[in-house]
Amino acid sequence: MALVCNYPMILARFVFWICATPLAVHALAIADPRTLLAEWPFRSFSAYADRAQIAQHHGFLGLHETVAPPSPTPGYENAPDPAPTFNIFEDLHGALEVLQTRFFEVWLGTWPDAIDWTAAVMGTHLSGGLISLTRSLEFLQARPTTITSEYMSSRAQAVENEINKYFSQSVAYYFGENAFAIRTQAYDDMLWVVLGWLESVKFIDLHGHRHFPETLRAASTEPILWYGDQFKSSFAHRARIFYELASKGWDERLCGGGMVWNPGLAPYKNAITNELFIAAAVGMYLYFPGDQNNSPFLRSVSTSADHTTPVEPHDDKFLTTAVKAYSWLSSINMTNEQGLYVDGFHINGWGKNASIGTGECDVRNEMVYTYNQGVILSGLRGLWEGTGNISYLEDGHRLVRNVIAATGWSGAATLRSGGWSGLGRNGTLEDYCDSKGDCSQDSQGFKGIFFHHLTLFCEPLPREAMVPGKTYSASPAERLLHAQSCREYVPWIAHNADAALKTRNIDGVFGMWWGHGKADGPSEMLSNAPLPPTGAEDYRNTVIPLDNEWQRTNASTNSESSSRDWEFHGLHCERAPPPRAWINPVITTDNDANDRGRGRTAETQGSGVAVTRALWEFVHTFRHNA
Repeated sequence: MALVCNYPMILARFVFWICATPLAVHALAIADPRTLLAEWPFRSFSAYADRAQIAQHHGFLGLHETVAPPSPTPGYENAPDPAPTFNIFEDLHGALEVLQTRFFEVWLGTWPDAIDWTAAVMGTHLSGGLISLTRSLEFLQARPTTITSEYMSSRAQAVENEINKYFSQSVAYYFGENAFAIRTQAYDDMLWVVLGWLESVKFIDLHGHRHFPETLRAASTEPILWYGDQFKSSFAHRARIFYELASKGWDERLCGGGMVWNPGLAPYKNAITNELFIAAAVGMYLYFPGDQNNSPFLRSVSTSADHTTPVEPHDDKFLTTAVKAYSWLSSINMTNEQGLYVDGFHINGWGKNASIGTGECDVRNEMVYTYNQGVILSGLRGLWEGTGNISYLEDGHRLVRNVIAATGWSGAATLRSGGWSGLGRNGTLEDYCDSKGDCSQDSQGFKGIFFHHLTLFCEPLPREAMVPGKTYSASPAERLLHAQSCREYVPWIAHNADAALKTRNIDGVFGMWWGHGKADGPSEMLSNAPLPPTGAEDYRNTVIPLDNEWQRTNASTNSESSSRDWEFHGLHCERAPPPRAWINPVITTDNDANDRGRGRTAETQGSGVAVTRALWEFVHTFRHNA
């Protein structure tokens, strides 16, 4: 719904409205995303040629690559669909509010309908939302003179109240997280925990730095810290515990390296576990504040020598691990002909006659999931900052463009592919299970994970090193090129945010299938369902086969499986979804595709938070870094 405002401001090619209504939190509104589509690409081919020249001069693009100018974006004035209207900050605020009021239970300290790893992802989305709320305070303070300072102060206080509320819930989740159970689960489950608490550490640092600056602390005889700072060491300690546990999954006996997915199964080296390991390792290098807490590493009370050595911040071992892990991932042939990450590799003949078989990653699962294209992006951004090697950013931008192309996006609405393009259609990101309505609890959060890590990847490159001697800053040309490359993604992000927002029901809960047509009935929806690629096994949405490739060992036993109300999806224990049909006969008359299968869940809402936050962050970033 469009906001009717009295104080228009035009900044950085966007139209901002500050709405002076007592109940509203100020929203950043894009009145017509066609303006984005028309204006975000470079205005002329000569400008693009200048960009290409800068890129080749500074090595951002390899000299072997052809730099083609973007296609013009004609016809938006003739586009058949009405232009969507975004109140970006209001939409983000609403998405967070629904996630936390509808799905989070304070007394339990968790999202009770989530499973262990998806709850860790919800915590990550919550901390990401807190980072955006903190940054939004700058926007609230950039006010026109016609609005009183008292009014703007009250608006800022309202946002600060939201920040404290959600951060308190994040603290509650620290105590409600099922940390002991996750320690016995798959390595990827452990690594989601690492990323989640590192994100919270980043928020604490950001909020404290912006609202309790060093100048204020120096002027006081007593240390002035934001109250949230007291939790940072606990969050960091949990990140360290789970990073150390997950590191045991690195294996060089098979395939020359790489993380195995699950110790309870035959060796399967998949994209997501390795991407998570890279992102976690480089995240520990960049953001981990150190840890002097031995618990639960204390092996004996006999001597202090039995204590685990404390871990210092910015330890080189984390960066070395991340570099090594990405070198392995990028050389193992994990991408398909579209440049998308497939799911992973089995080892041919493993376990036959108690042997390791070929010992090579030679049986590839061709299944493609959206989140496999996302997590590595934050890892690549971190690898650049830790090494200064621009090739990591090259690889990231190449992957983003491959993903956008695989959704059928061509820029102009009249030219977009309506058929399945590899990872979506009509420019909208989609998983294979979306249109069938049979996504597991795992898959319902995949798209949100992609947008969260895309947001991290496209944060501006620093003008100064975050940690002199340990991290790198960007040259003006590198900084400009990265920003301009990310600017090109804004129309596509806006398109996906609009598609996601249209799936909200009357309670504001996001659906899973962003690209569905509400006019289509069940038969039309199923007829549009894409077939998985040849050689693909969609184990994330089906029970893992008990065959020679996936054979389980005794270690895979899970006590929770004894309940008839639970079933296994990829060894993640979850409530069995309802029958793959319409859940509520009354709703079927509306042909709402998002009420099939598991319906609207905490995971689908978390994805809604992530995509609306992505759009807010891109707009906010380029407003301040134009």
